[in-house]
Amino acid sequence: MTAPPVLVTEPPLRKLCTDCGLSRTAQPQRCGQACQFIRPDYPRMERQVHGRARTEAPVGDAPNDELHFGPLQAMWQARLRQPLPGAQWSGITTRLAERLLESGAVDAVICMSPHPGDRWRPQPVVVTRAQDMSACRGMRMGYAPLLEQIEPALRRGLRRLAVIGIPCQVYPLRAIEDQLRREHGLQSLHVIGLPCSDNTHTERFHEFLALLSPRPEEIGYLEFRADYQVEIRTDGGQRRLIPFLQLPLSDLPADFFPTTCRTCVDYTNALADITVGYMGGRGEQWVLVRNARGQQLLDLLGDEVVLTPPTSAGRRAGAVRGFLANLQRAAGGLPTRRMPGWARPLVAWLMPRIGPRGLEFARARVEMKALETLVHLRRDMPARVRSMVPDHVFRLARAYGLVRAPHERPAAAPRTPR
Repeated sequence: MTAPPVLVTEPPLRKLCTDCGLSRTAQPQRCGQACQFIRPDYPRMERQVHGRARTEAPVGDAPNDELHFGPLQAMWQARLRQPLPGAQWSGITTRLAERLLESGAVDAVICMSPHPGDRWRPQPVVVTRAQDMSACRGMRMGYAPLLEQIEPALRRGLRRLAVIGIPCQVYPLRAIEDQLRREHGLQSLHVIGLPCSDNTHTERFHEFLALLSPRPEEIGYLEFRADYQVEIRTDGGQRRLIPFLQLPLSDLPADFFPTTCRTCVDYTNALADITVGYMGGRGEQWVLVRNARGQQLLDLLGDEVVLTPPTSAGRRAGAVRGFLANLQRAAGGLPTRRMPGWARPLVAWLMPRIGPRGLEFARARVEMKALETLVHLRRDMPARVRSMVPDHVFRLARAYGLVRAPHERPAAAPRTPR
């Protein structure tokens, strides 16, 4: 069965809060030590979860992508041989959760399903039957208190849990994991991470859909793809591809993306056991196995999944520098540069052919997020750079001229709940 959401308290009124659900638990004060947007400590948390922190050292003759993507055991371009109906891509995330339940490895999966009144609005649920996971397929846009479901699930005797979450949910979950084991009887935890960037409130997402179609209520599928296009599908079966450059982003309000999403330092969900996304997949899914638990999860799929090494093409530096220039103009109060209308179709045709693709596209997006974090925090909340921005973000930004100032060096981080 799928349990309905449990509301404990209202979330706090904080500017940097995505309502992960921790503030709605019986100990909301844990936010001060466990929130990604207050004082994260990624090296320590990576050692706690994976046994080691990310490293820049090359692995044999191969380049090392851990600076960009976090601790890794393996990376794959992947797809299910038989895609699941209604899945966002081929359905790997859903199928992993189904297999955990089918095999008896977990008692429940805590994840998001669509709200009964709005298919785009996420609603946290506790799923205990594999057949109920099909209702959770697809993308949601918005915030929902996923972590408020964990303690009620444990009180129901569901002690072996899997959680599917985005980075700002996974960081506090890992921060309180030991406490959940010690005080609430958690026996095992599997974390399937989704890469995340540029989330927004569900109401704002509906505004975006209304700019894409005169009948936004008919849009049932939307995906930002790695080939520089957005794919839209309607309930009537129509399919439409829109190049990124032709999206009406300049028509969105300035606060369309909240400050939290503009200052996120963990695009690839580095504290998950396995991350499943799309950026490095070149039309398929992108799987990052981070530790032995992550490999065990992937092994559950057996020959249901087709795995191939990810590829890379193009160069990211020019695209990232152009992104930074627009960020800095906007931070100075100047309008972002708009490409002439006549040039948009030409550049939209060129980008999938000569722009960064595959892993290079993924590296570019991670570097863009690092630069976006620094530019926005320095403009809007400069005192937070010292506590919020880990060293690996500055290492990514260094190539583009953004370095940590002496007053931005962090103090020792406090211990999180154990």
